[in-house]
Amino acid sequence: MPYPHLGPIAVHFPQRVETNDQLQKQFPQWDLKLIEEKTGICRRHIAAPRETSSDLAVIAANKLIDDQGIDRGDIDFLLFCTQTPDYPLPTTSCLIQDRLGLRTSCGALDFNLGCSGYVYGLALADGLIQSGAAKNILFLTAETYSKYIDEDDRSLRTIFGDGAAATLITAAQEQSLWGFQFGSDGSGGDMLIVGDGGERHAEDAIPPRHRKRWKSRLYMDGPSLISFTVEAIPRLIDEILEKNQLTDDDIAKYLMHQATWKMLDQLRSRMGVSPERLPIELADIGNTVSCTIPILIERLRKRGQLEPKSVNMLVGFGVGLSWAGCLWRDG
Repeated sequence: MPYPHLGPIAVHFPQRVETNDQLQKQFPQWDLKLIEEKTGICRRHIAAPRETSSDLAVIAANKLIDDQGIDRGDIDFLLFCTQTPDYPLPTTSCLIQDRLGLRTSCGALDFNLGCSGYVYGLALADGLIQSGAAKNILFLTAETYSKYIDEDDRSLRTIFGDGAAATLITAAQEQSLWGFQFGSDGSGGDMLIVGDGGERHAEDAIPPRHRKRWKSRLYMDGPSLISFTVEAIPRLIDEILEKNQLTDDDIAKYLMHQATWKMLDQLRSRMGVSPERLPIELADIGNTVSCTIPILIERLRKRGQLEPKSVNMLVGFGVGLSWAGCLWRDG
C-alpha cells in the first residue's frame, strides 16, 4: 500500500516588510516593546494592495518545481489551503492549476482552514494517496490576513504576517505520516472571525465574543484562544501518544502552529518540554496562519535540526475552533 511522503518545501513572502520600529514611529503611543515581549514578533511581511494569496502561492509553487526539477506533468492533485481566497467562486485552486500549467486531469481542491490547515491538508493527502487516487500532490498554503486588518489595530497588526508555502507530497512504500487526530468546536467560532463577506445577513451574523475595539474586519479574542489552546492541545497530544503506544520520550520535536511566543511558551510550561523540543520561529515573519508549520519545517531542515528518522509531532490549532495533530518521521 502506498503512503504519503512529506517531501521538499519552498516558501515565499511578499516584498514589503513592516517592522515594529516603523510602527513605533507611526504610532508613538503604542508600547511596542511590551507587545514584542508577548508576541515574540518584531517584523512581518505584508502583501501589496493588489497581491493575493494565489499570487504568493504560485511563486512558492514555481520555486519548488524549479528548484527540485519537478515535472509539472507528474502532479496529479493540487490542494490549496487559505482563508483569504481570490474569489468566493471559482475555487482558487483551479485558477492556480491553470497559472502553473498543470495538466487538466489534475484534481484541484480548496479548503478553508487556518491554523490547523496544514495538518488537515496532510490528512487529505494521506487519503488521496492511500486510496490510489493520486501519487504526486502539490500542497499549497497561502494567507493574506493583512487585508482583513485596519492599520490602527494594535492587537492584530503586530501579530499577523502574509506568506505562502508549497509542499510536495508523493507516494512511498514506507509510512512516515500517521496517527492523525482531529478536533472541532464551533461554539468557539466567535473567538476569531471575519463577520462579513459571506452570505449570512449582517443582522444574523455571529457577534464577536467581546466588545470589538478596532475597525478591522478580523476580530480575535486572544485570551480566550490561549485558554482554549493550553487546555485542548495537551489533551490532543496525550491522545495521539496513547493511541500509538508512545510516550513523550519518543517524540524528538513538537512542531506546532506558530501563533505567538506567549501561547507557545505557555504550552512549553504546561507540557514540561524544553525550547529545543518545541521550537518557536516567528520573530521575523509573524503568525502566517496555515503556513507556519511548513515554514518551520523548511527552516529546521535547512539548519539540520531535524534528526533523520526521528519521530516528531505536528500540531495545528486555532480558528474554527479547529485542531489537529499527527506523527511524522522525516527522511
